[in-house]
Amino acid sequence: MYDRLKGFRDFYPDEMTARREVIDTVETAAARYGFREIGTPTLEATELYTDKSGEEIVDQLYNFTDQGGREVTLTPELTPTVARMVVAKSQALSKPIKWRSTRPFWRYEQVQQGRFREFYQTNVDIFGSSEPEADAEILAFAADALTDLGLTGEDFEFRVSHRDILGGLLEAFDAEVDTEAAIRAVDKSAKIDDEEYYALLTDAGLAYHQAERFDDLLSTDELDELVEFAETDRVADAVANLQAVLDAAEDFGAREFCEVSLETARGLDYYTGVVFECFDSTGEVSRSVFGGGRYDDLIESFGGQPTPAVGVAPGHATLQLLCERAGVWPEEAPTTDYYVLSVGDTRAVAAEVARELRARGHVVESDISDRSFGAQMNYADSINAETVVIVGERDLENGEVTLKDMATGDQTTAPVDEFPGDLDRPTYEDWE
Repeated sequence: MYDRLKGFRDFYPDEMTARREVIDTVETAAARYGFREIGTPTLEATELYTDKSGEEIVDQLYNFTDQGGREVTLTPELTPTVARMVVAKSQALSKPIKWRSTRPFWRYEQVQQGRFREFYQTNVDIFGSSEPEADAEILAFAADALTDLGLTGEDFEFRVSHRDILGGLLEAFDAEVDTEAAIRAVDKSAKIDDEEYYALLTDAGLAYHQAERFDDLLSTDELDELVEFAETDRVADAVANLQAVLDAAEDFGAREFCEVSLETARGLDYYTGVVFECFDSTGEVSRSVFGGGRYDDLIESFGGQPTPAVGVAPGHATLQLLCERAGVWPEEAPTTDYYVLSVGDTRAVAAEVARELRARGHVVESDISDRSFGAQMNYADSINAETVVIVGERDLENGEVTLKDMATGDQTTAPVDEFPGDLDRPTYEDWE
């Protein structure tokens, strides 16, 4: 008996029924905005990640030397891959580039609630626009995807911030500050106590009283206060950009889900502008559901031309936690439109009926195990068949088939030569 690896999951048909519905809902929302589907490789060169994040990241990767002697890695995220793809065909691609992709990723990290070593995300990105409308469209897509799943503004919120506000405030202190380390500390602030948080900020270069003042500034509801404190164009421009994104989000129908939260920083160093994270409004799902933001420098860092970019990546595991908490996770059960039950020497007619129903786009099963009438009915019930079409020898002698509504148990007959006829979705009610 073999056990699956820690951090990896099996999805049986019942679970996949619900997961497929959620994935299709999210992807359909993205498609409505014109995000085009791409496919990306499972393996990338390890240097794609170590060149940007350092050799220490290898400990978090599934990497190995392949038979050609190349150092390769199971992709831990999509952003470097799509950056590589944009660089490769930048001149041939019409701007803005709007891509989407749903696929698995792999990271060797501690397994916990909503976090696995193999995980699935839907990535949605825009390349080639620095306008606030691009950020707002990402927010609007994310809001539409969640509301299409049945969630409401009482279930989730987008906590929106701006990396240049954080960086500009840190620059305003009279100190030599490691800005990236300080922003990573901000990203952890909700998960640790104040003393540990301030210790991280002091390690990054702030004095203790400066760390306290910085924390106070991030808690303000008045963005103009930040401009007055910093007295720099960087903070003034960042505040103006953040407000412009929120104004555009208002027009796009997503502003009601957005809350300014300067403690939201996003831990990855490549973010450059507006960033956001989605949280469960009730707090029952204690961690971020997903996040996104602007990363204007990444394409250039991969050797391409300066190309602004913004994106979001809903993770399926945490999205499931939110949907389950809100009571909108789809039913985990297979659905079947028709089961064609064959009794006696009726295979040819039963197969023709099944083909006709499948040609109309329905999910149709029929007997392939030479089972009895009762065993077939039990199976039809187990796969949640909506209608059973009984093709029996006696029925055919009378020129009929029997239709059974599995929800009510009611049944009736229909002429075999007229079934399914011109009906797109024939049911018991059409013939009663």
